[in-house]
Amino acid sequence: MVTDCFQSRTSLRGVEPLLVRACRREPVERTPVWFMRQAGRSLPEYRAARAGLSMLGACMRPEVITEITLQPVRRHDVDAAVMYTDIMFPVLGMGVEVELVENVGPVISSPIRTCADVDGLVVPEPEESVPSILEAVRLVRAQLAPSGAVIGFCGGPFTVAGYLIEGKPSREFATVKAMMYREPDTWHALMDKLADTFARYVAAKARAGADVIQVFDSWVGALSPSDYEEFVAPYSARILAAVDVPTIHFGTGTATLLSSMAAAGGDVIGLDWRIPLDRGWAEVGDDRGVQGNLDPAVLLGPWERIESETRAILARAGGRPGHVFNLGHGVPPNTDPAVLGRLTEFVHEATVEARV
Repeated sequence: MVTDCFQSRTSLRGVEPLLVRACRREPVERTPVWFMRQAGRSLPEYRAARAGLSMLGACMRPEVITEITLQPVRRHDVDAAVMYTDIMFPVLGMGVEVELVENVGPVISSPIRTCADVDGLVVPEPEESVPSILEAVRLVRAQLAPSGAVIGFCGGPFTVAGYLIEGKPSREFATVKAMMYREPDTWHALMDKLADTFARYVAAKARAGADVIQVFDSWVGALSPSDYEEFVAPYSARILAAVDVPTIHFGTGTATLLSSMAAAGGDVIGLDWRIPLDRGWAEVGDDRGVQGNLDPAVLLGPWERIESETRAILARAGGRPGHVFNLGHGVPPNTDPAVLGRLTEFVHEATVEARV
């Protein structure tokens, strides 16, 4: 949807970013490319910018966030700058103590297990709880070329709730599901506070200059369709509806959830590598775009393999409006940075030629 707010912002810059137009399923001159976790551990300049800083420490310094966010745009010529932060950063303002442990992930000192634990959480105002992120959005938007998009994001409510309840990363989510089934009131109270917090967070990012918002519900594929619709979809819908800019709704392992995720919201639905792109698009429906979906591990193979897999994805997309090229999840840390630049150039050239 084009809103008065977005129209006025676009008129100031004189051009709509390529990614924004693709998310709206408008005709574009080439398929936009960006990578999840693109401002990541594969870049030596990233490690230099992070020197002496923890992940959360870096997120408190707007100039560091800005530099790291823009590095992949300079290096790879991608079509969007995704804001450097962690999906757990906003929950610090809720009163949760989080430690990001190397090679483990988020670790919660006092997991959320009871109604009293949920009652102790606050729903913060982002201008007070995450001012560094909002200032960095403004800085990135000011420094990025008008044709490039600024992507703001938040964690999906299920994924963040999973960390908060389990206390650390999990694949089974047994404690989470036990709460959903045995103590649904506690579950819904927690999700209500997360949805309110994240809705305010992404709305503030959009006001600061983010052109697109993505919801990363990375672990939601652990749920059955019925559980997703009962316990998660209403809260994801609230977050996605909180902004007037295009939205991307992403999860992994979601082949059985795609139609339900589309119903919950998102102008574009992220597809992981476990489902062919055309089949995933059929599940999502013609009224949405799709993002994806190269297997990240393919980046570790020879270029011939990368090119053939990419050609297959582009063929399945068929030049239809609404395709955003990306991986099915984040860039592996041991990826050669030159490969990402070569892949971006290849997609750009291949899709320009296809439109001539």
